[in-house]
Amino acid sequence: MVERNKIKSTIIYLRTSTEEQNPENQKRDCIALAKKLNLKDYEVLEEKQSAFKDNVKREIFDSIKQAVNKKEIKNLIVWDLDRLFRNRKKLIQFFEFCKIYNCKIYSFRQEWLESLNNIQEPFNEIMFNLMLQIMGWLAEDESKKKSERVKSAVRTDKGVTRSYRGNKWGRKTIITKKLIEDCRKLKQQGLSIRKIAEQVYYYDQSNNKKKISPALVFKLLKK
Repeated sequence: MVERNKIKSTIIYLRTSTEEQNPENQKRDCIALAKKLNLKDYEVLEEKQSAFKDNVKREIFDSIKQAVNKKEIKNLIVWDLDRLFRNRKKLIQFFEFCKIYNCKIYSFRQEWLESLNNIQEPFNEIMFNLMLQIMGWLAEDESKKKSERVKSAVRTDKGVTRSYRGNKWGRKTIITKKLIEDCRKLKQQGLSIRKIAEQVYYYDQSNNKKKISPALVFKLLKK
């Protein structure tokens, strides 16, 4: 989270989507951009989280938005616009939000953002909105292409979905012969589906003990 007493007028926001990605390259480039823009009073904030999924909470980014809303941040520097949002509509909305609260966005990979500041009004705003639409669409399109490439590598063989390496694809099923037998025995003893769910369990891939849901009990009893 961004603390109020540590807010700087310029924020460098680094986001990586997985634990394997290294933000050091982003950091080096963004700091170089800050120096080029003569923005010395900056703070670097890092976050490992997706910018595409709707149900994923980004605490650092949410804190930045709150600070922008309070007009505490004047400049926001990112390595690429997709570090903010991959979704086109959300990216546009965020730019509009920052514009309302006088926060400028700079991107190392999108140098045109700097060039737009030199265009005379009202053409600067027209060009800005046009380029924003294009860049947002490209970010969203690239994400969809990656998803399609993954799906195209998946094959179905005799009802089993496998990757191009031959490994089974998707979540490992928890339905086993033992689970079915346990549920049937408890049902014969007169237990309700809810009571059966409270007593039957399995071990996940990490060897953690897990209870099954009443819906799964109902499914197992029908087998």
